[in-house]
Amino acid sequence: MAIQFTIHSECGDARSGVLTTPHGEIQTPFFMPVGTVGAVKGITPAALREAGAEIVLANTYHLAIRPGEELVQAFGGLAAFSGWRGPMLTDSGGYQVFSLAERRRITDDGIWFKNHVDGGELDLTPETAVRIQQALGADMFMALDECPAADATREDVARAVDRTTAWAARSGEAWATRDTQALFGIVQGGVFEDLRQKSAEEIIGLDFPGNAIGGVSVGESPEAVEEVVSLTAPLLPRGKPRYLMGVGRPEDMLRAISHGVDMFDCVMPTRHARHAQAFTSQGTLNLRNARFREDKDPIDPGCTCYACETVSRGYLRHLFNVNEMLSSVYVTIHNLSFYLGLMAEARRAIRDGLYSTFLAKRLAEL
Repeated sequence: MAIQFTIHSECGDARSGVLTTPHGEIQTPFFMPVGTVGAVKGITPAALREAGAEIVLANTYHLAIRPGEELVQAFGGLAAFSGWRGPMLTDSGGYQVFSLAERRRITDDGIWFKNHVDGGELDLTPETAVRIQQALGADMFMALDECPAADATREDVARAVDRTTAWAARSGEAWATRDTQALFGIVQGGVFEDLRQKSAEEIIGLDFPGNAIGGVSVGESPEAVEEVVSLTAPLLPRGKPRYLMGVGRPEDMLRAISHGVDMFDCVMPTRHARHAQAFTSQGTLNLRNARFREDKDPIDPGCTCYACETVSRGYLRHLFNVNEMLSSVYVTIHNLSFYLGLMAEARRAIRDGLYSTFLAKRLAEL
């Protein structure tokens, strides 16, 4: 098997353990910084490690367009190409069904894109998505799915569930790297309980090494997200990793952990950093705000990351106001350190049997 998942501690439905991959071990639950085009914006691999990252996510659609999976493969795969020597996961391009809705056409065979770079065509079928991801060389990769928007009709969501199941089966047939790469299936179903149950049963029946909950970062309310996660996560096999795709608000991740989710990803910490938004133990700060002009405190007085040990809020406000790119670098380091530190705190709380207490405390602070 390409991966091995071991649960070491449980506290209610929350669990912590280790996910072992060909490129190293990852402590669960964990957060994956998003490196869409093979790089996490505003931070080096060394700084990612220092912040606590053990795995990085990259995007199939974007890498297939530029530079192309053949070039990445010629460099020895994504880990070697990017300089990130640890585990990696690639998504299938299914999210672009939602995010690039005006540039794609869906049929039962797959998805046709008019790409956003030069208008060229990209055909993603379950088979080509698997081929591309195998060439990229990530430790874990996703079956192609159809990700409907939050306001999709029941009829559209039901159609997406059927396509996702059919595409997952075809992905499994095309999967030729079982000893070195783990294929994950994705459960869809929108906010419809019966469709989520149907999708979970069908995806579980394909017996992939891991399973994901998709379609919950496309415009739903936090309450709807938790309702879907609390329903779906317990349906997934206990002994396999459970991945909640694209959900990245700290409070949403902490609640999902309480329902048994092990893996997360989101662009939120890096994207917010580029817009002067810093996550802290007491909530989010807008560092462009005039009240920070003479503030000598670090971003978060309780944080020990490089940014918090080096610069003040007042200095960062100055950098943002003069459009200095270093501002985003500092806040990216901090935000990722905050997210990754939050996962480490969650793991300790689970091991200590105190997750519900930790959850209540953290939610009140956030």
